[in-house]
Amino acid sequence: MSEHKKQLDSFIENLKNKNFYDAHEDIELLWFKRRFEDSDEIKLLKGFINASVSFELYKKGKVEASKKVWQTYLKYRELIHKIDSPHLYMYNLIIEEIQSIKEAQDKIG
Repeated sequence: MSEHKKQLDSFIENLKNKNFYDAHEDIELLWFKRRFEDSDEIKLLKGFINASVSFELYKKGKVEASKKVWQTYLKYRELIHKIDSPHLYMYNLIIEEIQSIKEAQDKIG
């Protein structure tokens, strides 16, 4: 298993377990090494970081800050349609999991 896939799997698992800070760390390990690349895939990873930060802020009761960071995620999420990556399937699974968490938060208020 590649390091990239391992980190993506860990990210999904941490999201499911509501370990949003750890999820952030999982993706940051991938993003940080390539953060200076002008790549839509790297920007999408940055978006995943923003989603997990948004969830962590929400968990800590910082709802307004969470909403602001969520908007940044939404901007990057659209890049999924522009990338050609061997990890595209995993990225789509991540987007589905993120959406599921967000919908649960929205039901709570």
